Order: sequence, then C-alpha cells, then structure tokens
Amino acid sequence: MQIAGTEVWPKTSFGILLVVLLLFTASFAQAPATSPAAAPASSPDFYDPLPQDTGEAGLKLQLRKLQTTGRLMMVVAHPDDEDGGLLTREARGKGVQTLLMTLTRGEGGQNETGNTFSDELGVLRTLELLAADKYYGVEQRFSRVADFGYSKSPEETFQKWGGHDVPLADIVRVIREFRPDVLIARFSGTSRDGHGHHQASSMLTQEAFRAAADPNRFPEQIKEGLQPWQPKKLYIGNVCGFGATTCPDENYTIQLNTGEVDPVLGMSYVQFAVEGLKHQQSQGLGDIKVPSGPRYAFYKLVDSVVPNTKDEKGHEMDLFDGVDTSLPGLTRGVADELNDVPWLLPTLKKISGRDLSDVNSLSDNAVELRDMVERLKESDLDTPLKSPLEWALSEKQDQTEHALNLVLHLGFTAEVAPPQGAGAAPPSRAQALTPVSPGQKLMVVGKLHNGSKRYWLTIRSATLISSESWVRRVHSEHVTIAPGEDYYANFAIQVPANAPITRPYWNRNDPARDTVYEVDAKYQTLGLPPSPLHLNVEYEIAGHKGLHSPAPEFLKKKHARELPEGAIGADVRVGFRDDHGVERRIPLAITPAVSLALEPSERVLSVAEGKTSMAQAQAYSNLTGTIGGTLHLAVPNGWRSEPSTLRLSASKRGEKRQSDFTITPANLQEGQAEIRAALDSGRISYTEGYTRVTREDLGSFYYFQPAVQHVSIVDVKVPKDLKVGYIMGAGDDIPTVLQQIGMNVTLIPAEKITTENLTQYGSIVLGVRAYDTQKELVANNKKLLDFVSAGGTLMVQNNNSVGDFNSGHFTPYDAELSRARVSVEEAPVQILAPDDPVFHYPNEISQKDFDGWVQERGLYFMDKWDDHFKPLLSCHDPNEADQNGGLLVAKYGKGTYIYTGYAFFRQLPAGVPGAIRLFVNLVSAGTAASSH
Repeated sequence: MQIAGTEVWPKTSFGILLVVLLLFTASFAQAPATSPAAAPASSPDFYDPLPQDTGEAGLKLQLRKLQTTGRLMMVVAHPDDEDGGLLTREARGKGVQTLLMTLTRGEGGQNETGNTFSDELGVLRTLELLAADKYYGVEQRFSRVADFGYSKSPEETFQKWGGHDVPLADIVRVIREFRPDVLIARFSGTSRDGHGHHQASSMLTQEAFRAAADPNRFPEQIKEGLQPWQPKKLYIGNVCGFGATTCPDENYTIQLNTGEVDPVLGMSYVQFAVEGLKHQQSQGLGDIKVPSGPRYAFYKLVDSVVPNTKDEKGHEMDLFDGVDTSLPGLTRGVADELNDVPWLLPTLKKISGRDLSDVNSLSDNAVELRDMVERLKESDLDTPLKSPLEWALSEKQDQTEHALNLVLHLGFTAEVAPPQGAGAAPPSRAQALTPVSPGQKLMVVGKLHNGSKRYWLTIRSATLISSESWVRRVHSEHVTIAPGEDYYANFAIQVPANAPITRPYWNRNDPARDTVYEVDAKYQTLGLPPSPLHLNVEYEIAGHKGLHSPAPEFLKKKHARELPEGAIGADVRVGFRDDHGVERRIPLAITPAVSLALEPSERVLSVAEGKTSMAQAQAYSNLTGTIGGTLHLAVPNGWRSEPSTLRLSASKRGEKRQSDFTITPANLQEGQAEIRAALDSGRISYTEGYTRVTREDLGSFYYFQPAVQHVSIVDVKVPKDLKVGYIMGAGDDIPTVLQQIGMNVTLIPAEKITTENLTQYGSIVLGVRAYDTQKELVANNKKLLDFVSAGGTLMVQNNNSVGDFNSGHFTPYDAELSRARVSVEEAPVQILAPDDPVFHYPNEISQKDFDGWVQERGLYFMDKWDDHFKPLLSCHDPNEADQNGGLLVAKYGKGTYIYTGYAFFRQLPAGVPGAIRLFVNLVSAGTAASSH
C-alpha cells in the first residue's frame, strides 16, 4: 500500500513545464512550519487507498476512467445484495463512473459478529459496505427506508416504508443527481426474488427509470435545483436465478463474464469484489471464496430510449451498446445549441484524440477542461442544458488531475498533531484526539511530499476548510520545494461552540416500530456525512529532463502564473497506535464534550417485584480541561429518584463518572415509561451519549443514543427457586431481561460446557444461533441431551445453518429444520394445545399475549418432526399455509426438550409483555406439570 511521500511509480522523463494545483480541503492555515507532521502509518490502514489504486496500477485504472463518459447505477435492497463482480468489471475494468444505491442499511438483520442490533447494526453495516465499495470502485448512496426484517411481499414492504413514493422519491433524487446512462435493478421485481424488499427495490427502479425524467414527478426536487434526467437503458437482474451458469436466450439480453482476470487487479473481477465482500462479516461473509474461472452475470434489457442494438437472438455485447460514451458525445444534449458554443465540440474532439499515456497530454487536457467549465458558466446556454454538461466536464477535470498526481508521485497527508506536539510519536487511542469537542484546541499539520525526480513544486496557498463552513483559513505564499523534499503547513484552531457534531444524519425515534428515517436534507442519500475538516494546498510543478538545483529562476518569481494547474486534497485525520501497537489514522470527528448514558437503556419491571429499580448515569468527558455540571433524572409523575440531583465534575479528558440512582415507581400497571438523564453545564444541557462503531478491518463512526431508560412494565410471575443456565449464541439480551424480572440466570461460557456441572440448573437455554456459532455445543450436544434425560429442561432457539443443524442430529428425536418463517408480526397465532401446562404456569397465556410483537413472529421453523414432538402454536403469513413448527415440545427421559423459532430475541428486549410471559413459562416447563 502506498504511504504518502513514497515513490511507487517508475521514473519517467518529462520534457514539459507543468503546474499542478494540489487542492486540500481543510480549515485554519498559518504560516508553513518546519516541524514535521506525525509519521504516516507504516501498516495498511483502512482509510489509505488500496494498493491497486496507487502507483502504476492506480494510474492505469485512472486512465481507463478518462477514456469513457459512461455512467452506471445499480439499485439493491440491502448491503450484500449487490452484484460486486459486475460493479467491479464496469468501474475498474472499463473505467465507468459507477454508483450503488442500497435502499436500506441492513439494520433489521441478524448479526453474526456480536449483539449489536437495530440502528447501531445499521451503522456497522454501513461501514462494512463502504469497505466493500473500495474494492468495487463505486460511489454509495442510501434511501430513507429501514430494513424492518424479512418480508414476503412488496405490498407489505411498501406499507411499512410509509408508502410507495417514499423510496421512489429517493431513487429519483439519486438518478437526477448522478445522471446515469445505464440503470440496473439487481432483482427482477417478481416472486423469484423471494424477499419482499428485493421485489420492491426492482419495481421501484423500473418506475424510477421514466419518473426521473418527468418534471411533474417529485417537483419539489426541481425547485431545489435538480434537473430531470432520463437514463438511456434499464436492465433487471435475477432473470435466470442467482449463481446460474447458463440461461435461456429469451430470459436475458446480456451475459457478462465477471470471472475474467484483470492484469491490473491481479485477479478476476468477481474475485476482487469478494475481497471487499469479506468485510461484511456481520452477515457471515468473512470467509467467502470464489474459485478461478468463468462466472457469468445475466441481465435483461426491459426499457430503453436508444436504438435497438440486439442481435438476432436478442442479445447485446455490452451494457452501453447504443450509448455514445465518448467525450464529444457529451454534446448530445446541446446538439441544437452548438452555434451558441462553437468552441465546445472541436475542443472535446481535440481532448479525446490525445494520447493519455503522455504527461503533456494529461496536463493540456486538465487545463482545457478547466477553461471549458468556466466558459460554459459564462455562456448563454439555458441552465437545463448547461448544468449536466458543466458537471460532466468538471468531473473529467478532477479525474485528469488525479491521474497527473499519480504520474508525479505526489503524496499528501493532513493530520491532527499529537497532544505532545507536531513530530511526536502517535499516542495511544485513549490519548489521541479522537474525537474532539467544541472548545478543543488542536494543531492540524499538512505535509506535501514532492515525489517527482525532476519537477520543482511552488506552493501558492494552503487552505483549511470545514464541511459545515464553520472555519476557512487561507495562507497565501510563494515557497519552492525541490524533488524529494517536503512542505509542511501548520493550522492552529479551536473548535467553536457551534461546530456541527459528526453523527449519523439519519434518525428514528422508535427503532422497534419506525421504518422511515428522518434525515438531514444536506446529506440525504449519502453513506456518511462528510469529514469535518479538509485541507487544500495549491501548487505549481515545473521541470524537465536533467533539471537540477538550484530552482529555475521563473519559479522564484512571486507572480509567475503562466503554467497550467492541477489539484489534490485530503481529509484531516488523527493518528494513534491501537492495542497491538499498530499505527492507524482515522478521520477527525467532532462530538459533544460530554457523553451521557443511562444504563441499562432498556429495563423490564415486574408489576409484582418492581418496588424499586436502579439506573446508572455514566458521564464521559471528551474535553481537555475541567468540565462540570448538575446531573438529574426526569421520571414519570409520581415516581421518585434518589438522589434528586447530583453535582459532577471531570478535570481532564477521558475521565468517566458513574452515579447510581434508586428509582421508586408508583402505581405500577402494565405499560411503558421513560426515565431521562441530563447534565446541565452552563448554558448547555447534555442529554445523549455516543459510542464508536468500528472493527479492525473497518473505518469508524459514532452511534448516538439519548440518555434514556425505556421501562417496560410487565405483569409477569416467575417461578421461585428455579436456576437457569444460559449459553450465548451469536448474541442477544434475553438473559438481562430475565434477570430484571427476578429470575436466577447464570451465563455459561460455551467453552466451559465440557466441565460445567449441569445438574445445578433446572433449565438451560441456548441463545440465538448457538449451534451455528458455538462449536463446543456441537461437540457436547450429548451432554445437553443427557441433562434433559435426567430431568432438566433444554430450550433451543433458532439456528439458520439448516444443513448443518439437520446433519448434526442435535434433537432427541428426528426433526428437520427449515427456512420457513412468519414475517408479519401481527399474523394471528393459534394455540394448538390450550390445556398444555406451558400455557398456564406460572402465567396464564391467552390470545392477547400475541399482541404488540415487533418485526416478525419467527424464523427457521421445523417443517418435519417425530411424533414425540408436540406442536404448541400455529401461525402463517397472509395467503400462506399454517406453520406449526415454530414451537415444539417433547418429553425425553425425565425432562423436557423445547425448540422454538419464535423471535423471542427481538420481543424480550423490546419489552413485549406477552412474549415475556410465554418465554418464562417455556423456561419453567420442567416444573409446569406438577405445579399446574
């Protein structure tokens, strides 16, 4: 991987004078400093470019972009739905400007890496997808709709997403902003897609193809300044089934081999894409592999506004058949107005005719593209005609300047200096200014390395700017650095009180039930909001073969501006050493000076046992210096908190204060309540906390939560003297809920199952996907069944590795796991065995206990079972057959074996009363018969 300031491109002879504008968007510049910035990371860093995007390989890939104006956009429903092989083939193999729009962030799925769920999981999966996108080579966009779990129909999907037009408007917006030539729906829009979200994403994309060109559709976007845009061609996928190697002629229009090896990437397109897909570990894709050899993607053309290019079999050779992707082809939208801009077409033809491997040509192209943009702005063309052309030429200018930077081996970093000062070794993460808060003083150090062997750099200016315009500092000068030398610029700043916080721009108040986000309009559809600070450096480069010091005289002239210009830039990052001593750099983030949390954030109170409860306020200072305030809780009317207020202070950054409050509720009745914490410090009231979402292979971002304890008051009885052992699977919060309502629950580490004395427990519960994730359970399953045979109760929750579960024969009698599920959480439930003790002890279960469930009824039900098993419940999705395999109970020896696919892992943390009562009864099944 290229580290800024090192040379990775072979020595080249230059015979021209060249000026490059290094554009770094950052803020607050002072005079250039002679002290060096912190040393760049010496190991691969997530935020550094991939090796294939640096040096000779990077230049070859960049030159492919300069040879086409083609633009492609793919729409999918969730992270990991994308056809990474096709995206990589187009973006990297052909240089096509490519965008992936993923409607949801996958927040409704399960997590195979831990117990992060809901909106925090959405942040994690956003980071995972952005990591994969680096390999695909694509831009990323999202819509406002949330993944609410599995859906079997597009009708339910549209209903949950606030109507058909909510996601459609977002797709149309992105089309009008990105202006693709080719639009691809990853799915077919039919039942063949399975998931209702998949079907909906294709149906919406097909409608958006024409809607984006209609100014009467979503006219509010036109008032914002967006222009209607008509893509040229529309394709749909999943026309032959995923993974198909052959396809009937009539089913597809184009067949693309994503297994073709690209010599620049060093592997096939699909193999390179899979290297990115491996980052989506929360979906179990960390070990995915693709063998060498042909691998085909089939797509069908379903709408088009260009002439037919199909052969006699109805096939095409390329997605862009019939689309002019040449640089002169950009004038097609102003063909009738070329007399008003007579210079436009000839200049574009001249640019497109140059040899892009020649540095002189790249330099000339950069200058002429820049000049064309300026001339277009001043032309008399109408805005609807001028805007897309001006935008496309600006993009080509940026691409050309990036190619020049690669040719010239320019390296640039912008970092926050360590607290010990510029030049000091990177500190630990705890000591590093990650993140910073309003009031914090810091030094930003920019370092420009002239990696050229023959060109001198003349620095014109350095500019530090913020994405929210809270700072802009420019330092103009005339400094010359020789080949191999570095230029440093220091910017001393203080984060102002009004600096916007770096946070997700999307939010919903009730993640368990809200399925459409409120968004900050400035950033809507982006993956993440932009980095707060960006550093720009303007410079010129000049030289020729055999040029040596001293610098040419004309470079010493203060106002020499006759040379062409280019651009380069970098976000400001913060360096630190992780727990393994590896140096890393992450983008600067701005967070509140105090992070305040109320733990636990979810609490279930039993009506019978809930005389008092505890809440712990946790305050973390992120400000260098002293900060203090008054901490208090807002409780429901009639409730009391002790103490009522508390004075807190922290004298240094990183200090954490914990304060326990005793909550005394009043008049407990089943329902919901909230307790809110606030720390008042001067004129500021801190009412939320934030945590960093990251992983070693990912970037990082902050997830915010209000300092609130959501209290679910449940009328539930728990058995006395029942000791429960809980073996965690992929991760869930069920044990916490059981403990909160007064049950005696002990967590048993899976690795200790071999030596654990199970006879001390009356019941053992296996967490969600326990057999999928805990190999010790597989090896010790006989011990669990022996526990049941001796009189214990074993409750097994859903696993999704159907083949492994069935081949493992983990159940005491024959039973086959399936992928059957009931996705509608309101689906009616029938009690099949109303006299069974499990519905009567210790709680009476009735039909109303199935009201208020969230996201889904259940998943991975059994579809076949031995007669020893008794099905207890039945439910089904609309227009489907009954599913009776969601809750099976069998007597085995002296004990009770239970399998359940019902989604208790979602219901209990959400405080659903009926689900809590039923779960308690199931755990108590071993004592239910005698007690009843």
